[in-house]
Amino acid sequence: MPEVIFPGPEGRLEGRYHPQKDRDAPIAIVLHPHPQFGGTMNNKVVYNLHYAFHQMGFTVLRFNFRGVGRSQGEYDQGVGELSDAASALDYLQSMNANSKHCWVAGFSFGAWIGMQLLMRRPEITGFISASPPANMYDFSFLAPCPSSGLIINGTADRVAPPADTTALVGKLKEQKGITISHEEIEGSGHFFEGPHMETMISTVSDYVKRRLTESTR
Repeated sequence: MPEVIFPGPEGRLEGRYHPQKDRDAPIAIVLHPHPQFGGTMNNKVVYNLHYAFHQMGFTVLRFNFRGVGRSQGEYDQGVGELSDAASALDYLQSMNANSKHCWVAGFSFGAWIGMQLLMRRPEITGFISASPPANMYDFSFLAPCPSSGLIINGTADRVAPPADTTALVGKLKEQKGITISHEEIEGSGHFFEGPHMETMISTVSDYVKRRLTESTR
C-alpha cells in the first residue's frame, strides 16, 4: 500500500493510500485516536477499518494528524486536526474526482473529528463513529447532523462510558431526515480488544454494504 505525503495546513501530512482499479469507486478516510495518548494511523482499530472499507470496494486514505509520525506541526486541541482531516479529504477527492460516495470513519478522538468534518462537508454521504468520547467532548455542534451513519461502541468501555454514547445517540435520533444506527458490542472495551475487533468490523461492514445497496436502488 503506497505511502503518501500530501500538503496540510501546517506542512506535510503522512498517509497510507489504498486505491481501487475502478475510477468511480466510493472513497473513505479513516481518522485515528488522540495524538497525545499514542494515537496514530497504525492503531489497530484504524488499520482494521481501513482494510474493511477497501475490501468493500472503497478507495481509502488514513493518515497521521499533525505532529504524529512524519506529519509536520504539533497537536492543536482538535482545531488543527479538523483542518488536517479537511486537507486529507481534499487530497482524496482530487485523486478520485468521479467518486459518487464519500464516507468518513473515526475512532475515539478521530470519531469526534470525523463528526465535525460532517458539518463542514455536505458531500459526505455516510459515517462510522467508533467509540465516540461523548463524555470528554461536546458533540452539540451536530445540530442538525447532516448525514446518516453508524455509532458503534462496547458495553464495557471505561474510557467513553456507554451511557454517554447512548445519550448522544438519543439526541441525534430526534433529528429528522437522517437515520442514526447504534450498535453496542457486548463485553467490549474502548479498543474492541480480542474477538470484539472482528465483531466490530463485521458489524461496520454489514452496515456500509446495506447503505451502498440502498443507494443503488
